[in-house]
Amino acid sequence: MDPFTGESATTLRACAAALRSGQLGHPLSRMALARVAQCSQSLSAALLQLDSESLAPAHMALLLDVTADAAEARLQGEMFADLVWTGPEGAVSHSRDTAVVVEELFTNAQRQVLVSSFVVRQGRRVFKPLAARMAEVPNLRVRLFLHVPRGLNDTRDESELLREFAARFRKQWPWPQRPEIYYDPRTVSISRATAATWHAKCVLVDEDLAFVSSANFTEWGQQRNVEAGVLLRNRHFASQLLQQFEGLIQSKQVRRLPGF
Repeated sequence: MDPFTGESATTLRACAAALRSGQLGHPLSRMALARVAQCSQSLSAALLQLDSESLAPAHMALLLDVTADAAEARLQGEMFADLVWTGPEGAVSHSRDTAVVVEELFTNAQRQVLVSSFVVRQGRRVFKPLAARMAEVPNLRVRLFLHVPRGLNDTRDESELLREFAARFRKQWPWPQRPEIYYDPRTVSISRATAATWHAKCVLVDEDLAFVSSANFTEWGQQRNVEAGVLLRNRHFASQLLQQFEGLIQSKQVRRLPGF
């Protein structure tokens, strides 16, 4: 069963449906499977072996559906979701406080922390628990993805904007252990046609926990505004989100902030 358990329920069900409908039939081929779904090499090999052993398509479909059911049940069992809230609340509240959740995420990290934000202010207050955790866990990898702005009529060279941003952020992060900081070069583009905004606001911790929120990393966003977010404990989702950021690094669509 190992070749099946690593697949998504969506892929498994797509193959099962194709086997039932006759879109996939004997003899199976990798090309035919590729036209139906994005099967891994191990899943394709397993299905081809079952086909060579004369397992009927209907029986293969049943096997795939049962495995998909198990995958979905496992996913639900591994997931918890909490509402995270900033601002006034009703008489009956079932939410957790944004600032408290963020501090807990920072202080319990073991391997890595990834933070993405549009705006960071009062960094000494917001990131103090994270800096303390970096001092406690020397191998903790911390990466910040931040918006580096260019004013509407600002025509200065990109390098000057980056130097200025790094100098400002050093005042918000005065601790000796420093994170890696990444920025999207489109945010400092002088051309309005190619300019963009880095607006994602989330925290990823140890490939296990993902916090996605409307709140910026400011005192207002963490403690005053009305902000809504969700805290998910789900390795599949956290891995997907992590891969999005790491893919941007590998493809050089984001760059390390020089001078920090």
